[in-house]
Amino acid sequence: MHDHPELDTEDIPTNTSDNEHFQQVVERSVSRRRFLKSGIGLSAAMFLANPLGARTATAAAAGNTAAALLGFKAIPISTDDAIKIAPGYTATVFAPWGTPLFAGDPSWKADASDDAAAQARQVGDNHDGIHFFPIDGSSNEGLLVMNHEYTTVDKNRYVWLFGAAGGEALNADKAAKAMNAHGVSVMHIARNATGKWEIKLDSRYNRRITAQSPMELTGPAAGHDLLKTRDDPTGTKVLGTFNNCGNGWTPWNTYLTCEENFNNYFGTASGTDSRDAAQKRYGLSAGRSEYGWEQFVDRFDYAKVPNESNRHGWIVEIDPFDPDSVPRKRTALGRIKHENAAYTLTADKRIVVYMGDDQRDDYVYKFVSDGAYQENGDNSRLLDAGKLFVAKFNDGATSGDFMGDGEWILLDKAANATLAADPRFASQAEVLIHTRLAADAVGATKMDRPEWVSVHPGSGEVYVTLTNNDKRSGTDDANPREKNIYGQILRWRESGADAAATRFEWDVFVLAGNPVKYADRKDLKSGSSNITVDNTFNSPDGLAFDRDGRLWIQTDGKYSNSGDYEGQGNNQMLCADPVSKEIRRFLVGPKECEVTGIAFTPDSKTLFINVQHPGEAGDSHWPDGGSSIPRSATLIITKDDGGVIGT
Repeated sequence: MHDHPELDTEDIPTNTSDNEHFQQVVERSVSRRRFLKSGIGLSAAMFLANPLGARTATAAAAGNTAAALLGFKAIPISTDDAIKIAPGYTATVFAPWGTPLFAGDPSWKADASDDAAAQARQVGDNHDGIHFFPIDGSSNEGLLVMNHEYTTVDKNRYVWLFGAAGGEALNADKAAKAMNAHGVSVMHIARNATGKWEIKLDSRYNRRITAQSPMELTGPAAGHDLLKTRDDPTGTKVLGTFNNCGNGWTPWNTYLTCEENFNNYFGTASGTDSRDAAQKRYGLSAGRSEYGWEQFVDRFDYAKVPNESNRHGWIVEIDPFDPDSVPRKRTALGRIKHENAAYTLTADKRIVVYMGDDQRDDYVYKFVSDGAYQENGDNSRLLDAGKLFVAKFNDGATSGDFMGDGEWILLDKAANATLAADPRFASQAEVLIHTRLAADAVGATKMDRPEWVSVHPGSGEVYVTLTNNDKRSGTDDANPREKNIYGQILRWRESGADAAATRFEWDVFVLAGNPVKYADRKDLKSGSSNITVDNTFNSPDGLAFDRDGRLWIQTDGKYSNSGDYEGQGNNQMLCADPVSKEIRRFLVGPKECEVTGIAFTPDSKTLFINVQHPGEAGDSHWPDGGSSIPRSATLIITKDDGGVIGT
């Protein structure tokens, strides 16, 4: 059996303004079934007969039904300034912005008047990607590592970071504090005698990595002229990481932090727009940047230090168990606006990292290492050599059926004829530094803002959130809506079930939409058939599988609860069954927040997620309440009966 019905009009893409198109799609679907029955489309027929998301025989034998997989009761939307969670679960606030990380340091000042030096020793702002590294396999003690993506600004005014002084002019001291609120926190945490999680303030593992921390550039592009600056003529030493969005990790217990919208930190006070084509493609500001650091630190002024921006937009590998280690920016994985990094292994144990470039009409990538992963061996340079690919999603035999095949296009100066003939890329290093331009050149599929990627722990199928693209003009089966305000989740299966493959088959797992606003199920804006008035959401963003194969979906979209977003409430976290495609709402965040980041303890009985930018428009006082400044924070989620999360 397959999970694509022979002819279900609710599943057929159409547009209410074009009934003729709807009828054409129905006719194409009928023709496609005849095509398959004729035996001509054997590959596609086999694909349908063995559907994406199918559980393994072991799981089926164990009675792992849809009801067992999603064991919690779904909850309604909320517009309250509070956390709402499924019955039988508790969410506890942990490590909000400003929490001290080191013994002897004073508590965070409630008026946000802490200076830059204090911020460098505190948990940073706007929590995002997160991972729990157990110590000796324990589910009660480990290193919690998390990103701090940015500081909330509004037209160059820092809304909360400086408290009452937030509306005053930026100066060098404030810029330094902002830099120290970015980056990564490493926290040694453990349960105390009462079972409560605490930060071990005297631990040598506690660490803050900021926009000013020394780092190393490694891999094929390291040392290239485009990475050299007056302060670093070697092109291998760089200060800082910032706009760290999603994350990843490796089987050798290192953390991968992903530099996303780095372009927002580079501008110029020169009054002259001297950006080159690559700087424009990556989105550097013509004048002043969003954050204004270039007014006080020359390296953020592209007119003064034109190569500095090339040193950002990478995946950074951090060893949380070695606080003296220098983070390494792995250039072999390409320079894009990295959302997250999801790893798996090939059949011969090489490491694969899937990545999305989070911008409208950008691409999905994967990296395949040259060397194989060695359990208990030295994998410290495994991410420095390999092949980088970009995805092309082809429409299926029938246009409009939400499925097709695809190919991974190799981005290699020597092996790809298109790149070999392109004078913009003098070497493979330049392909990696200007990855977006290389992907443009080879004709990759422009996607609706690729965000988080996650790999199913059993089947190896890969899922990606395409959060939205309200500027899209022109569609394809993978991106089927113009002016797409709701987003979708795609999934694919690599040929031969081997992540090293260069071909794959794909389908749309869910087309997010709003049947509250658009009740006509023939309208694509109502979503796919697994979207209902009870689970409607927009802008899927964070994405992760747990060990049992539940797919957790987090949103970062519009929370007006009106107009096109009527009935969708605040941003939320949902859970899906990959086989039945059922989706249930598990948690809703406070006002004006994003729900993001996800990590489990090894026993899957504790879940860590993050609540980012509550009150970004000024209408929240979460988590402290009253008239307090809103603060990003982690939530520690447990089941009241001590069971596995999601059951």
